[in-house]
Amino acid sequence: MANFILWDNDGVLVDTEALYYQCNRDFYQTLGLELTEQQFFQCFLLDNIGAWHLLPEQLTETAIAALRLERNRRYASMLSEVNIAPVPGMAALLAQLKPRYQHGIVTSAHRQHFELIHRHTNLLAHFQFVLTGDEVKQGKPHPEPYLRGLAQSGQPAEQVIVVEDSPRGLQAAIAAGLRCVVIKHSFCRHYDFAGAWQVVETVSQLQQCLMDAD
Repeated sequence: MANFILWDNDGVLVDTEALYYQCNRDFYQTLGLELTEQQFFQCFLLDNIGAWHLLPEQLTETAIAALRLERNRRYASMLSEVNIAPVPGMAALLAQLKPRYQHGIVTSAHRQHFELIHRHTNLLAHFQFVLTGDEVKQGKPHPEPYLRGLAQSGQPAEQVIVVEDSPRGLQAAIAAGLRCVVIKHSFCRHYDFAGAWQVVETVSQLQQCLMDAD
């Protein structure tokens, strides 16, 4: 029976994907690119390559690294100015799951951004560990993040379930040999998430899926 859940963060525990899109849209606009939601989905949630290759001017890796740091600084500033709330129903779900599951977070977010996001959510007490994007060499869709999370859980793969919201997260979970439940949001409504163990659209559906898991 499954007894450990590895949770993605953005788009699953907290509804921050729209804010991150807004940050990138505004930043890329200063560089001459009108970043659409479809481009954001393709470049950030599916391929995890950023949209630097779409810019009108071809840039060196050094220039891109500097721009990435500035974009990250702006995102941190945005996060510091708002109070991020958990996805509605998520706190109650984590409390309900406590008798059966232990939990870890495996996120692509930078540690600084993660801590800003969760400074008022009161969710982190539910989790045994947090693994951020700063702590892995290769991010999702590479399996390294979930292989690291699996190792930290101390459980065999068959007893671990992943909860994700993005194609690249699903790919990472599958490559790590883990069952993955996908909860959809507005940026990925059109995607079919082939290979997912379950696909749900609401927290209540996610609750039912996890409570019924064997």
